[in-house]
Amino acid sequence: MPPKHSSTAFFKALGQAVRVERERLHLSQEELCHRADLDRTYLSGVERGVRSPNVRTLLKVADALGTKLSRLMLAAETLREAER
Repeated sequence: MPPKHSSTAFFKALGQAVRVERERLHLSQEELCHRADLDRTYLSGVERGVRSPNVRTLLKVADALGTKLSRLMLAAETLREAER
């Protein structure tokens, strides 16, 4: 059975992947939230890894970033592995 903290590490890495992609596109949190129809404080929590967004929310974020959800997930897995 995997350790409990593994999901915490994944959500932190997922938030980092979202932030990296957002910054690559030179988008503010506010602009991304507008595009994804999300509250900025919620997105901030996602980027910091303190929120665990559902799939519907992640799809909205990926669409607003112009990318695939699978790309964000792969980036998160890569970041998580790099921190081990």
